[in-house]
Amino acid sequence: MIVRKFKLWRTAGAAAALGLAACGGEGGEAGRSGENGGTTAAGEAGEAAVGEGGGEHGEAGVDTAYAGVAGSQRTALRLQHLKGFVLIAARVAEAGDAAAAGVLVQQGLLEVYDPAADQFGGLDAAPLRAAGAAASAQSLQAAKQALDAARPSGADAATLAVSMVDIASGLYQNVVQADFVDSIEYQHSLGAALAAHDALTAGRSALRARNARAYDQALADIEALIALWPTTEAPERPAPYREVLAQSSRVRLALSPFL
Repeated sequence: MIVRKFKLWRTAGAAAALGLAACGGEGGEAGRSGENGGTTAAGEAGEAAVGEGGGEHGEAGVDTAYAGVAGSQRTALRLQHLKGFVLIAARVAEAGDAAAAGVLVQQGLLEVYDPAADQFGGLDAAPLRAAGAAASAQSLQAAKQALDAARPSGADAATLAVSMVDIASGLYQNVVQADFVDSIEYQHSLGAALAAHDALTAGRSALRARNARAYDQALADIEALIALWPTTEAPERPAPYREVLAQSSRVRLALSPFL
């Protein structure tokens, strides 16, 4: 039987511990001093240096997705990356676990927003922090609206969708291990896949005007990709990584006329 692995701050209490570390808690266990006198939070964020993606250093797919992306497109990618956490949180909340949904939003803020807060355009992060503190249908909807309001008008939706697919497949590479299933990476990768779908649907009018057939195929392929995550909680036997990677490649191929 595959044993599921839960990272340290899967619970709200551990997330609170990270908040304490960020405020300067015990250095030995909660954080460590940096060269600038600050602290680095323990747990998932403390394991990592900040990489190109503004999240965990070495997370497969993240650095690749951000490589060479600049200007408004990079701002859009940061926003969409963060939105993935809100989208999976909304699904978890709908399934009846508001506490876990709040933790997912907190994880997005810690991994994606906080390390690069000056690169999110005019985003008002207050609704996201509110959703992280108390995830409800209303607070999560407000968080989505704040992210959408900050989206740059000139961002390329197809490129954005491909970047999020890269992040989704990259994160999924860490889900199925020899003796455990990483439930957190399962949810994070699903959030990224949902964000890819969201980016594509947001650009529907412009993309279909350019090539309706290619757009419809890409949308169908992204929906088939999302279907590889059958539940919001990792099942005992998730889809093999090779299936996620293969479907991700189909999405890329379908979107190639726009890239």
